[in-house]
Amino acid sequence: MGGSEQGDRFLPGDKCPYWLSFSCKGSSVSFKVPQVAGRILKTMICIVDSSTSDNITSYGLKNVLVKNYSKATLQLYKREALDSFVDEEGQRLISSIEPGNKVDVVVVFENSFIVKKTRVYLIYEERIGKNMKQSHAHDKNVIVCSGHVMNMLWNESEAIKDIAEKITHLLDKTDLFIADKPVGVDSRVQDVIRLLNIQQSNDVLLLGMWGMGGIGKTTIAKAIYNEIGRDFECRSFLANVREVWEKNAGKVHLQEQLLFDTLKGTTTKIQSIDSGKITLKDRLCHKRVLIVLDDVDELEQLDALCGSRKWFGSGSRIIITTRDMHILRGNRVDTVYSMKEMDEDESVELFSWHAFKQASPREEFVGISRNVVMYSGGLPLALEVLGRYLFDREVSDWKCVLKKLKRIPNDKVHKKLKISYDGLDDDYQKAIFLDIACFFIGMDRSDVINILNGCSLFAENGISVLVERSLVTIDGKNKLGMHDLLRDMGREIICDKPRKEPEERSRLWFHEDVDGVLAGQIGTKSVEGLALKLPGDSAKCYSTKAFKKMKKLRLLQLDGVQLDGDYEYLSRNLRWLSWNGFPLSCIPTNFYQGNLVSIELEYSNVKLVWKVTQKMEKLKILNLSHSHNLTRTPDFSNLPNLEKLVLKDCPRLSEISPSIGNLNKVLLINLEDCVSLRSLPRSIYQLKSVIVLILSGCLMIDKLEEDLEQMESLTTLLANNTAITRVPFSVVRSKSIGYISLCGYEGSSRDVFPSIIWSWMSPTNNLPFPFQTSVAMSSLVSLDVPSSSSNEVSSFSNYLPRLQSLCVDCNSEDQLSLDAKIILDALYASNSKESESTATTSHVSNVKTHALLQCRSQVHISGPQTSLRSLLIQMGMHCHVVDILKENILQVLHRPLSLYMHLIIPIVIIFL
Repeated sequence: MGGSEQGDRFLPGDKCPYWLSFSCKGSSVSFKVPQVAGRILKTMICIVDSSTSDNITSYGLKNVLVKNYSKATLQLYKREALDSFVDEEGQRLISSIEPGNKVDVVVVFENSFIVKKTRVYLIYEERIGKNMKQSHAHDKNVIVCSGHVMNMLWNESEAIKDIAEKITHLLDKTDLFIADKPVGVDSRVQDVIRLLNIQQSNDVLLLGMWGMGGIGKTTIAKAIYNEIGRDFECRSFLANVREVWEKNAGKVHLQEQLLFDTLKGTTTKIQSIDSGKITLKDRLCHKRVLIVLDDVDELEQLDALCGSRKWFGSGSRIIITTRDMHILRGNRVDTVYSMKEMDEDESVELFSWHAFKQASPREEFVGISRNVVMYSGGLPLALEVLGRYLFDREVSDWKCVLKKLKRIPNDKVHKKLKISYDGLDDDYQKAIFLDIACFFIGMDRSDVINILNGCSLFAENGISVLVERSLVTIDGKNKLGMHDLLRDMGREIICDKPRKEPEERSRLWFHEDVDGVLAGQIGTKSVEGLALKLPGDSAKCYSTKAFKKMKKLRLLQLDGVQLDGDYEYLSRNLRWLSWNGFPLSCIPTNFYQGNLVSIELEYSNVKLVWKVTQKMEKLKILNLSHSHNLTRTPDFSNLPNLEKLVLKDCPRLSEISPSIGNLNKVLLINLEDCVSLRSLPRSIYQLKSVIVLILSGCLMIDKLEEDLEQMESLTTLLANNTAITRVPFSVVRSKSIGYISLCGYEGSSRDVFPSIIWSWMSPTNNLPFPFQTSVAMSSLVSLDVPSSSSNEVSSFSNYLPRLQSLCVDCNSEDQLSLDAKIILDALYASNSKESESTATTSHVSNVKTHALLQCRSQVHISGPQTSLRSLLIQMGMHCHVVDILKENILQVLHRPLSLYMHLIIPIVIIFL
């Protein structure tokens, strides 16, 4: 038997009654009856929290058992007996309970009822003199409740009724219903409770819970409300704020409900939102309250219901659930809890409770259950809805349902998710969402912004809003993502109701629909986007006439497709052409490309891109990767706004047009694995906008020109596995370059770098032996540590702030990991002393290097401005630790210069 929780308080407004409470999880409660000076036990009330349903009635109750260990008595009452209790039986029960007795109260319900918690309240009344009237001695009763009074053990007085009503209200109509099977709830509840910092902070704290629809925000918020609600003076859970707000008088109704909940049932009439704000502030400013605002979608709602922390008393906690991160920005909340999908084990268990009424699938359904769980993507709403729908159906029905779900989402799930789409601000944002759902999942965010901006959709702002609304995600590699069910919801919107014929839809992506439209040549001007990806062994050929009526086609994605006929039929409004396996040797001259923003022809048969180059002022991305027949690049003179040139793995490419020097806006040039390329045109070094230059795998390139310093924006040079044997002297003068990778070079490292770099490493005499400093380099010195040991590296760690550069030869990857940890610890310690930033980080002993590097990358370091910059030059074998270090440094270097010019980080050259 678990221990009970005990609390006591006076009932507001009553001079006499006094009550004590005892509670325990489950259907029984144990307690020792206390002696209350000057008072006698008047009533016992038992309140049962059931997670079954809101319409629980007394007919679900089977028995009440009262065990008195002190008197060694058992009293068992059936529901029928409770319904017909007479005065004598009621008094016999309550009279058997005396101060000092150890008592158990057990309630027994039907099997379908799930008892979460049982609470017993002992009501005491002030003793009226020594010769108390007999009538008062007989005014004892027992009340069993489940959300409301269920059974009265005898006809009590009006005073007892009043007490019972007040206690019921004090309990806030009992706890909120969570779920029949709250799988995964407890761990998330505890995570949020830790963020609420209830015990440690007496400040008013606001916490936001953010996540997509159906992910369980409301469920977790309810569980938190139940768990900690009684730690507060009063509490209120305002459900469905978004829906109520939109109703007539809904705004003031929410304010009135908040006051009613927190003022113990006192009804307050509010005339306007503004007067409601004043009333809320006046009434609650001295109360320690817990308030949950569920499903907030407008800032005005926050302004009306919790406009300022000053509205609430010390120690108050406000929880806000929302799908829109914008609601929580700008210091509106103190912390944000981002909801995560269920993991596979949680998903299987939750689904199984609804589909099989047990914690795991039945044996014959194990495999197909995994398929349903995979489709649901860890979304609790989908797991519950699909589980209930598939309950007690045959395997053949399950297979049919899964097949249907690939085309048509479940209606209940669709409607819930569509709320976020309907709440978008304008048609531009909706168009962006639909384009991503159909074509751009997994693509680089910057590329998609360029393409959609070419469609006049204001994509940068639009995508930011979609991320804030939990409709789109962006991963660490800047790739766009979307939950599968959101993707399906978006695609279902396009199909509309009643369902449109494929040729009448704005976007086409489903193989059978696209095949029918192209084969039947029935496309219309409604079609704005089309994608058809065929396996290599199922390639098909269609006539270009199929596109004749698709005048509004903006987005075209083909894979394994051939087109026969006049390319003039293709839309002149195309902004994006992605064609894997493009079958022609050059792009046809009668194919209008003047509006194209991105051309992606990977694995193409192109030998010469254009015979005659069109003026393509809007083109920003040209990707011809894996085009194994390409021998030379096109003339770039007519591509003035190109930003991204990707020619990866073009093994026959041997010539780069000198006109590449005209690409004044190009940011990335990728020539990786162009094994026939012998040299770069000198004009390439004139490109002042290039940030990343990739030459890795260009086996025949053996030289970088001194003109490299002219590339004023170059931060990253990757030249792994090339024939380059020497870094140009001008790298020393470069003001931007931060990372040079020459992995794969097998010669001596001293042969690669010009003598000026190694001159930094001159012996010094100001450091502990064997590290010495020269007088000329007393403030900024450099260090060469051959065959390092941990003791050697540790011995100079205190001098790192004085180092301009550091070269450490490591004997092994383990040694590198250890040395990197020592160096980074020392760097962090020295920078923290000089930092004007308030950023802090916790130090945990024996942290793995991976975690340590990630931790260090999050620290903001500031100091006096200096020309000193960071440069990471990597040589030798690839190493996981260096990869992490490189990635973190590059994250900083690829930000605008103004964000990192103030950093003081020594140059680090790592050899392994």
